[in-house]
Parts: sequence; C-alpha cells; structure tokens
Amino acid sequence: MSDLNDPRVFFAAERTLLAWTRTGLTLMAFGFVIERFGLFMHMLMAMEGKKWQRDASFWVGILFIALGALAGLVSVLQYRSVLRTLKPVEIPQGYWVDAGVVVNLAMAAGGIAIVWYFFYGL
Repeated sequence: MSDLNDPRVFFAAERTLLAWTRTGLTLMAFGFVIERFGLFMHMLMAMEGKKWQRDASFWVGILFIALGALAGLVSVLQYRSVLRTLKPVEIPQGYWVDAGVVVNLAMAAGGIAIVWYFFYGL
C-alpha cells in the first residue's frame, strides 16, 4: 500500500501501462512485417515454379504478434494490481482509470484476430 498520497504515483503507473501498449503494438507490427515478408517470398518462388510452405518467417511473425498481444494482456493485469494498492486520494477525482485498459484489451483482441486470420483466413 502506498503512503505517498500523491496522484503522481497513479500517473506513473498509467505511463508504464501506455509504454507497454507501445511495446505490444511494436512487437505486433514487427511480427506482421516478418509474416508478410514470407508471403513476398512465396510470390517470388511461385515465379520460379517452386512450391511454398509455411516457413520460419510465418512462425516467427506469428510469435511476435502473439507476444505483442500477450504483453497487452499482462500489462493490464500489472496495472490493475498497482491500482489496488493505491488510496482513493492518489487517483484524481472523476478520472477514468480504465481508458488505458480498454486500449490494451482492444490491442490484444486485434493481435489475436490477426493470428486467427493468418491461420484460418476469412
């Protein structure tokens, strides 16, 4: 339990949550680029008459996308655990503390949807 009675503690926790949001989005974007690079290689191989299989770029891309979604989910859990330790005086009155949580959950759902799409298509 915090004894600071200072709203800056809450804002530090929120900044950390948003930093994890950026990290998760970056991991997902990097994974998407890696996976699409495999598709580009597939197109090049089709021109040469070779058969394409899911290779390392597909699995590494999926791994990064899933890792980004997991980072979003874990950061929400961490943020909520920090909020439970704060006193009401440390959270500004009328401030909606769940905005970052909603963003991270939406990001994680988007990552899961992308992974689903890569495996099963539309």
